This record gives sequence, structure tokens and C-alpha cells, in this order.
Amino acid sequence: MSSEAAKSSTGALLPTGAASGYLRQSRRPLVSLAFVVPLLLLYEGGVVVLGPNAVRNGADVWLRQFLDMLGFSQYFLLPGLTIALLLAWHHVVRDRWRVSALVLYGMFVECAVWGMLLVGLARIEGMAAHFALGGEPLQQTSNAVPWAVGARGAFLGRMLGYVGAGVYEEMLFRLLLLPPVAFCARQLGARPGVRVAGAILLTSLIFSAAHYVGPHGDSLDAFTFFFRFTAGAVFAVLFVYRGFGIAAGSHALYDIFVSLG
Repeated sequence: MSSEAAKSSTGALLPTGAASGYLRQSRRPLVSLAFVVPLLLLYEGGVVVLGPNAVRNGADVWLRQFLDMLGFSQYFLLPGLTIALLLAWHHVVRDRWRVSALVLYGMFVECAVWGMLLVGLARIEGMAAHFALGGEPLQQTSNAVPWAVGARGAFLGRMLGYVGAGVYEEMLFRLLLLPPVAFCARQLGARPGVRVAGAILLTSLIFSAAHYVGPHGDSLDAFTFFFRFTAGAVFAVLFVYRGFGIAAGSHALYDIFVSLG
């Protein structure tokens, strides 16, 4: 992909005016990297410190298992790969090496807003399912792919697990999976809008289904599957139009808000 094409794709559909400055800055790969690095350090450092009390995220485990199959078993290779991917993206778009602290603060606020909106969406879907199916109101559900290492009841361990879900699930299902799906749709002759929408829908289905895979997966349920699909679509749209950092932060904060609520 040429630098011109990359810039065009990452700059599409942004409004003009004063607000567009923040919107453009917060979507830059280097800014996403600066926003995500503290989350990576918090999660990986917390897992090391907590040891058996840590709760690893499923996407984290799957990515590490894949790297082990390739002969790369170094512990810090995965966070290093995350950083390398965002740096490579930054290199492709040939962006400047500058990050505004004010933009990073704004990104945290934006992620909190998106997280709260998803909490509201979960409640609305839960009430709708309750009225449609009858019975007790359905509970909100976390989007973290379940995979336990140690005690699930440890509060700090669960919080770290949600941070890991924000980073590594967005890395797996959005950063690594969505662009190849969109590329395949392009090779099949799909129009730009169709291939983006198709990639969002397909990766959201895979994202939702992943929560029911393996010994630690949840029991398959129509409501939770549909909500996770909806949430996955929201995160995918955020990734496409707001960048990796906003998608990862919104994902992590949503899971944390649900846990605290």
C-alpha cells in the first residue's frame, strides 16, 4: 500500500473545522502506540507480579501459542510485536514523530464515553430480550475472551485481564484480521463501502464466536452472542474510523465498567 493510499484511507470521512484536529491526531498510528503502551506495561507487568493470581486474556494466550508454534517463545515478544505493528503502520503513512499529551488525555475521555455508551447499549438489548423472551432481566456481559490462569476471584487480576482484552483482542480481531478480510474483498471486486462493511461484519462474527471456544469458553447463548457481535461491530467501526488506540481503550473501559457495575 502506498503512503498516499494509506493517508487517504486513514483520513476518510473526518469532519472539517476545529474538532477535526483532535480527530485526525487521535487516529494516527504513533498516537495510538503512545496511548496503548501504558496499557501494555500495566497488563504485562501486572501478570508478572501477580503470577498465579493473574487472569490472562484468551486472545493473549492464542497469540502466544501461535508464536510458540513458530518457535518464538520469548515472553515479551507479543507486546514487542504489538509495538512493531503500530510502528510499521506509522512508517507506511510517513507521519511525523510527534505526540500531544493533550490528545492522549482526550482519547481517555473519548474511550470512557464509548465504554459507557456500550454499557447503555447492553442494558437496552438486555431489556429488549427480557420483554421478548420473558423471565428475569438479562445481565450485562463482558467482551473479554475467557481464559483463566490462577484465581478468577482476584479483583486486581480481573481488572488486568480486562486491560489485556482491550489491547490483545483489538490486535487480533481488528488490527490483524480486519485488514486482510477487507483486502480479500477488494480482490473479489467489492466496492470500498461494501468491503469495509463486510470486513466489519465478518470479523465481528468471529469475535463473538471466539468467546464460546475452548474449555474456558462461555455456554452458547443467543443474547450474549448477539450482543458481543454488536459490540464487536462497534469496536471494528471505532478501529476503522477512530484508530486502534480508541478501539482498544474503549474495549478495556467497557469491560471494567461492567465489572464495577
